[in-house]
Amino acid sequence: MTIDWWTLGFQTANVAILIWLLGRFFWRPVAGMIEQRRVAAQRLLAEAEAKRGEAAASLAGIERTREGFAQEREAILEAARQSAEAARTARLEETAGEVAALEAAAKARIEKDQEAAETAWRERAGHLAIAIAERLAARLDGPAVRGAFLDWLLDAIRRLPEPTRQAMAMDGAALEVTSAGPLDPASQEDYRARIGDAFGGRPDITFKADPALIAGLELRGPHLAMHNSWRADLTQILAEITHDDRA
Repeated sequence: MTIDWWTLGFQTANVAILIWLLGRFFWRPVAGMIEQRRVAAQRLLAEAEAKRGEAAASLAGIERTREGFAQEREAILEAARQSAEAARTARLEETAGEVAALEAAAKARIEKDQEAAETAWRERAGHLAIAIAERLAARLDGPAVRGAFLDWLLDAIRRLPEPTRQAMAMDGAALEVTSAGPLDPASQEDYRARIGDAFGGRPDITFKADPALIAGLELRGPHLAMHNSWRADLTQILAEITHDDRA
């Protein structure tokens, strides 16, 4: 086989020119475009990475915020629970105090009612006893009983202070003697003389009857009242019984 060196040289020159043309007008612009695309792609990747980092940071912030919300919610719930427990405890204590106060008031009222009932029964018993004593004492009235009451009255007059006896002994001093039953004129004169002797004078003495005395003699005058009868004694006994019960 014969090689045509001229044709080979010409083709070689054409290839070299083609390669130079491709390198000069194709490969360089294409390489520039590829480089621009690579730089743009790297910039986009960098921006995407930055966005991804921002998104991750935002997500982390959101997660932290959610955790903060959860913690705050738990804190609010715990505070509400503690407040409700404190209110419940306070209400229970207040209710217990109210119940204790009501119990104390009820106990005091019951004790007061019992005391009042006992006092009322004692007073009724005392009045009944006095009524019985009055009936029994009424049967004892007679000359001997009236004489005993007269002696007691005279003894009480003699024990009065001297100025009082002198004031009652003056002539014209008005005195009143009350007996359970009416006295006959002779008894009145006898009582008038003996009472005047006890005073040391002759006072003006009048007589009247009061069955409520049961038995006895009572003397009244200006600024003077001498109770000397079954009624006075029984009244004093009833007062002492009532006073002792209330004390």
